[in-house]
Amino acid sequence: MIRAAEDPVDQPSPFYYMSLRMQDVTGDGGVLKEVLRHGSGRIIPLTASVSVHYSAYSEYTDRPFDSNVQRNMPRFMKIGQDITLLGMELAMPTMKKGEFSRFLFKPQYAYGVMGCPPRIPPNATIMFEMEVLDFLDTVESDEYFSLSQEEQVKYPLDKLLNVANTERELGNHLFHQKRYEDAKDQYKKALSVFANRQQANEAQNQKIHSSKLLLFLNLSIVCLKLDIPSRALVYAERALQIESKHPKALFRCGLACMLMLEYDKAKDFLIKAQKLEPFNPDINSALVKLDSCFREWNVKEKEMCSRMFAASKHATVKDQGLQKI
Repeated sequence: MIRAAEDPVDQPSPFYYMSLRMQDVTGDGGVLKEVLRHGSGRIIPLTASVSVHYSAYSEYTDRPFDSNVQRNMPRFMKIGQDITLLGMELAMPTMKKGEFSRFLFKPQYAYGVMGCPPRIPPNATIMFEMEVLDFLDTVESDEYFSLSQEEQVKYPLDKLLNVANTERELGNHLFHQKRYEDAKDQYKKALSVFANRQQANEAQNQKIHSSKLLLFLNLSIVCLKLDIPSRALVYAERALQIESKHPKALFRCGLACMLMLEYDKAKDFLIKAQKLEPFNPDINSALVKLDSCFREWNVKEKEMCSRMFAASKHATVKDQGLQKI
């Protein structure tokens, strides 16, 4: 439905002309939309958490008064919880992943009669340009974590796996933002859904193991980023308990051991990983680095032994001199 134009004044505003080609989202002309680039997939559900780039403009200005476009990976915002602007809250559930759209928010859907001086005039219509980077439907996660422990144990497996996957994806988003401590907590939250789960058959166990494998691998890499190699090794070894020849798990065990100066163990893990993926540049680079670290460590050991020997020899000569006196 194309929105009907308001009665023009003597000098129609830029937003007025813009509104003529926009769709009415709310039915009262309060939120208008123009799609600049179509997205793909399904429309964002009301139960989703959404990551968007946005820029907000007052009329007659060419610079945004608010924008997060400079952030490579903006935070997820949960619809109905984290979004404070009503127009934005109503705009998101009309969009798809990858979509880039322009919106006009009337004052009642933006900053009201008072505005927000000096950046936003009183009773101002605001233009928002929004691009959906990603979204995750968190309805099952919200449902699961609101249950009692007794109810969680009986939660259907397929839905439980969706909860773990959603929480892991949220952790991945935090990881890419370099919020490593938060990512670690998110991965551990995802892992917690399996804490009291006991399955009746091998097929169900296999599904759980596949989900836990990804989480152990993610926890190992985030612990490496946090410079906690001992924990990284623990999580990578737990991944190997599920899949003994997993190249990423072997590789991360090797990196952790290298950081802990356990070079023999590091070499063993990295060579096993290299046999599985002989042309993997990361594994091969790690082996080169390991060789360099080992040679440097040997040099330092020899220097230390030489200093200790020299000090011991000097002390012996001194003792002998004292005896002659």
